[in-house]
Amino acid sequence: MKLYTRGQMILVSTAVFVLTVGIMAFVGFKTVNAVVAKQTSAKEEQINEVSQKENDGFGEELKNSSSETSALAAFSDEQSILATDSILETNSAPVIQVSNAMYTQDEIQNISVYDACNEAVVNINTKVMAYDWFLEPYVQDGGSGSGSIIDKRGYILTNVHVIQNATKIYVSLFDGTQYEAEVVGQDLDSDLAVLKFTPPDDLELKTIAFGDSTQLKVGQKVIAIGNPFGMERTMTTGIISGLGRPIQNSNKRIIRNMIQTDTAINPGNSGGPLLDTNGRMIGINTMIMSSSGSSAGVGFAVPSETAVRVVSDLLKYGKVQRGRIDASIIQLNSRIAQYAGLDIASGMLVSSVTKGGNAEKAGMKGGTEAAYYGSRSSIIYLGGDIITKIDDIAVTSLADYYSALESKKPGDVVSVVVRRDKKNVALKVTLVE
Repeated sequence: MKLYTRGQMILVSTAVFVLTVGIMAFVGFKTVNAVVAKQTSAKEEQINEVSQKENDGFGEELKNSSSETSALAAFSDEQSILATDSILETNSAPVIQVSNAMYTQDEIQNISVYDACNEAVVNINTKVMAYDWFLEPYVQDGGSGSGSIIDKRGYILTNVHVIQNATKIYVSLFDGTQYEAEVVGQDLDSDLAVLKFTPPDDLELKTIAFGDSTQLKVGQKVIAIGNPFGMERTMTTGIISGLGRPIQNSNKRIIRNMIQTDTAINPGNSGGPLLDTNGRMIGINTMIMSSSGSSAGVGFAVPSETAVRVVSDLLKYGKVQRGRIDASIIQLNSRIAQYAGLDIASGMLVSSVTKGGNAEKAGMKGGTEAAYYGSRSSIIYLGGDIITKIDDIAVTSLADYYSALESKKPGDVVSVVVRRDKKNVALKVTLVE
């Protein structure tokens, strides 16, 4: 018998142990892989079965979803150019796949409005007359702004202050072409103007339709398209943050029922459209309230209700036909009130009334005491009525007076409250042209 030393026995035992452990690890690894592969295969078969069952009803659901998306993106009689491929449910908003790109429902809405309306927004630039040190006239660049094409014949709606004092007006279309335009009519009281240019015979213009501003709600989403700082057809979104705002514009006119929005509006947006989510123009972006001159989230738009009425008159007559009180009126101030011994210092002083006119027939009284007004260049008559209210609208200044009559036409009857002998007297006055 062969004998082994103690060291040889230890070495052999260690080798056998290591070999045994290695074999067991290899066998265990193969077994685990087989189990995992079997479980994975079973799960995949289960998923395939569920997917196959759901696919039967998914086609009809996709058709309904596509119809809703197309209806949302369709404007006027044009069909949406966006085709919905699939809808994936997420933990937040539904995500819609369009043309192999992923958009949310809100983004689809924005894209649709922009595609439908941006080509109907024009960039307006003007030339104005200036004078050098030797009083020689020369032409220089004036202001710039935006406008909306409202008629395929080339009629454009914008703001008066965009084209004010212009000697030349140019409109640039979406394709970069530029045309000279002329003023059809303008209205200081609403700050709205209509321009006209002649498009080529082979060019079919896109237009923007008016919406109903009387149905607007605070919180409603709105979209602005314009040319801020000369960057053409820029789109911004926001909500209506206020309605019925009386705001005084740069022409010292108070425009009532202005739409307030937090949609970003900057210099160059003036005259551009404020749109609802259906692509209808519910306002004309006109001004901002800002200490810096740039958007501070408080913008104002003339409502479409006013624009429709003004545009109709401008196209027919070249001006807006408004009714007025046939009397000579002066804005009352503290100096006049103190001199005349009046108990109020604001309102419109009736200096005289037209003999045999509607105001006189209604009982309105003019003044009898002559006094110099201003730098002795004119004479006014004191002692007459003081207009303080027209149709429940307080009249404290000339801007209030014009604003109260802004929507009135010749022949309309208005309720007028006058201050006479320290008492209020109510009158019914028929307006004249």
